[in-house]
Amino acid sequence: MNLHWIDWTIIGAMLAFMLGIAIRTKFLNRSVADFLVGNRCAGRYLLTMASGMSGLGAITIAANFEKFYASGFAGVWWGQILVPLSLILALSGFVIYRYRETRAMTMAQFFEMRYGRRFRIFAGLLAFISGILNYGIFPAVTARFLIYFCGLPEEVQLFGFTVSMLAVVMFCLLSMALILTLSGGQIAVIITDFFQGQFVQVAILIIFFFMLSQISWSELIAGLQMAPEQESRINPFKQGDTIGFNPAFFFILAALQVYGYKAWQGSQGYNACPKSPHEAKMAGILGEFRGQVIFLLSMLIPVFVFAMMHLPEFSSQAEAVHATLATIENPQIQGQMLVPTGVSQLLPVGIMGLFAAVVVAAAVSTDDTYLHSWGSIFIQDVVMPFRNKPLGPRMHMFLLRGSILGVAVFAFIFSLTFPLNEFIYMYFQITGAIFLGGAGAVILGGLYWKRGSVEGAWAAMSVGSLLAVGGIVLRNIVWPRFLPDWKLDHPERIWLQELPEKFPFDGVQMSLAVAIIAASSYVLFSLLSKRPPVNMEKLLHRGEYQVEDYGHHPSTEASRPGVALPLPSRLSRKERMYRRLGINDDFTRGDRFIYFFKIGFALFFFGAFVLGTVLGLTVGISDDVWISWWSIQVFLTIFIGVVATVWFVIGGFRDLADLTRTLKSLNRDAADDGSVRGDEHLQEGD
Repeated sequence: MNLHWIDWTIIGAMLAFMLGIAIRTKFLNRSVADFLVGNRCAGRYLLTMASGMSGLGAITIAANFEKFYASGFAGVWWGQILVPLSLILALSGFVIYRYRETRAMTMAQFFEMRYGRRFRIFAGLLAFISGILNYGIFPAVTARFLIYFCGLPEEVQLFGFTVSMLAVVMFCLLSMALILTLSGGQIAVIITDFFQGQFVQVAILIIFFFMLSQISWSELIAGLQMAPEQESRINPFKQGDTIGFNPAFFFILAALQVYGYKAWQGSQGYNACPKSPHEAKMAGILGEFRGQVIFLLSMLIPVFVFAMMHLPEFSSQAEAVHATLATIENPQIQGQMLVPTGVSQLLPVGIMGLFAAVVVAAAVSTDDTYLHSWGSIFIQDVVMPFRNKPLGPRMHMFLLRGSILGVAVFAFIFSLTFPLNEFIYMYFQITGAIFLGGAGAVILGGLYWKRGSVEGAWAAMSVGSLLAVGGIVLRNIVWPRFLPDWKLDHPERIWLQELPEKFPFDGVQMSLAVAIIAASSYVLFSLLSKRPPVNMEKLLHRGEYQVEDYGHHPSTEASRPGVALPLPSRLSRKERMYRRLGINDDFTRGDRFIYFFKIGFALFFFGAFVLGTVLGLTVGISDDVWISWWSIQVFLTIFIGVVATVWFVIGGFRDLADLTRTLKSLNRDAADDGSVRGDEHLQEGD
């Protein structure tokens, strides 16, 4: 066992603190709206830290370890093609601003408002199936991560029975997540994720500096330089032989990011819980700075392990890692566990416990968010629409909690029986495409195009899901039968247990093809539809349909009694520029500073990316120049990460106090349960 009693104490103290916080939030949960979306009372800093933590996840850490061990610093370079997209999406409030204006609690509730009840049920069922399949591998990957990092035995004796350690660790993590989720719903999820996020931010900075004390920066660079010529971890233009995570991977990822922005419903509670559309927009803008510290964890730890595995002075540690990995029969799992096993050879007592606590916190924060999301979606978007009358509050809460428990049981069983034999990111993409393949077009068309129709929505979602499922079947069942070297003479080699290596497309490429065909179907069938255009003002609660708890913005301000907006011709040049950039009257002076600082920050790195790419493709750039650039970027990231950590601690506790104060005094609306009333339908598709 790799952990000292001091390490176990750190983990236990963190879990005990989270449990105490969750129990204390129980009294704030008094309605269905509280349980589902925190009654839409969350501020920007609370959202930034909590939602960022919910999206981290131990499985995300493992996936990033896998990716950056294979690509190193060079993989970061091609990922910067996403910078301008992320900038535009965050600064504009793309999707999230309008979605928050609809007041929908789930995406499928918005689908009913826009496309009808039958489509809501269909889309909700697809989202649920896609989601639980995608989430189904989370507990196993997380548990293996902890088992090999902590040096736990494969089996343990419990009450006279021999039990798999994988099952024990999964049970403990899922049980903790269930307690947090069931105690206070989205309120408990937000608050505990916020505290876990603060803990992780500080812990990552400590871990990074200890890693530097074990392997100096010069040693790290020397280790990375030992990679094969066309698998460079430093020069992004020398990656011709890098498998999976090459430049094409990041270009396709960029296209999918725009198409499916905010479509994935794993954290759907966070999409609807901001106290105003403006707070939702600002939380997206601030997320860039919070992510700087996570970057240190995701990218730097695998490159430190790569250096350790290749430097002769660390040969004894490398041999210990190889010896541990040799006990794993599955080669794909060997690759997933390489970095966690390697990290355990670098960290001292105390820091080992701190790192394990980070992984546990990331696991629990993602588990509680996903359990809440998929459990809620099944009740809200599949069960409820079948009924002719709303559920009573007590029965509604009972069904929500039962559904969340059911998702946890499914994830436990699925993780125990399903063998993952490809890159985690590839599995994410193809299972996610069951819903995302058509959802991207349906969401974008529904929020931004008044001509988008019921027929277009059905076509896009049907085509997207069928193609995604067809791709899984083709790749895992049909294709192997045509490979002459595909052996089926062993009974344990059933479908999905050994993926054929020669299939010409990976999960990311297949997802792109599904998205293109589904989006084309949406546009074509909408143009052929004879339905009248949708009333977008009603959908977004603007003008005469305005709802009181919204922050003001230009589209609604003019409709308020006694308020007159300046005519465009009377606006100053500065104000006209602000309007074009998406800055409205909701922005304070501080908001504008944050906005423009983010623009400058993002454009600096994107400008460096464009210049470096042009020079790299023409005159070439030496490895020494690349080493200098990565040094600058890493230490700039550290500086911004430290500043952001302090900044968000202060702002987050302020928002937490505001959330608690608001929920204590808020008058609940029992009818606010996610049901769509008759006058809220815009295009009836039933």
